Amino acid sequence: MGRPRQHDEHTRAALRAAAESLVAEGGPAALSVRAVADKAGTTTRAVYSLFGSKEGLLVDALAQEAFKFLFTEIDKLDETDDPVGDLIAVGVVAFRRLVLEHPALYRIAFQRVVPGLDGGPELTAVRQRAWGQLLDKVGRLEAAGLLGDKPVSEAALEFIAMLEGLANAELRGSVLRLLPEGSEEQAWQNALATVVRGFSSRARPRRARRGR
Repeated sequence: MGRPRQHDEHTRAALRAAAESLVAEGGPAALSVRAVADKAGTTTRAVYSLFGSKEGLLVDALAQEAFKFLFTEIDKLDETDDPVGDLIAVGVVAFRRLVLEHPALYRIAFQRVVPGLDGGPELTAVRQRAWGQLLDKVGRLEAAGLLGDKPVSEAALEFIAMLEGLANAELRGSVLRLLPEGSEEQAWQNALATVVRGFSSRARPRRARRGR
């Protein structure tokens, strides 16, 4: 029996899953149209039909999946009257889940392990949607007077920097390995709480006035 020829959404999902698995097993170098088609049990024609003629479009699709997963997980979080706790939950619950459940997607979307991944309009749109969610969460800190004089976008970038640092440490198993087993989540909680506390405790340094 030949391979299925239908190029529908089911086939698209199977190809994305195959591509993610290949990257997880062998890194970005393992990703090719032929390898993805073989792993998904379909033809290279299906890959070309659904994702275009370049492997980079498959990578673009995986990056999209990372951001879609992230904003879906953030949407699931309950909004409480505690803006600090809600922001920390974005990292400890939503972002960490992406890192642990889909490390290949995380690496493609956030570590840019594939050279030249600039992304098309669809990737840009989902990335901006996830960024917008984070800005909304940080904006609630500003409304509560918890950002000092720090701009929302600057605070959001600092928060993301800590998220990526924690993610990389956990995936490498280096620094977090020094902690007692099972305390990784608490380490994320503590680190992010420290960052958020710093938003309101540090005032922007004033530039020294030049003498006349």
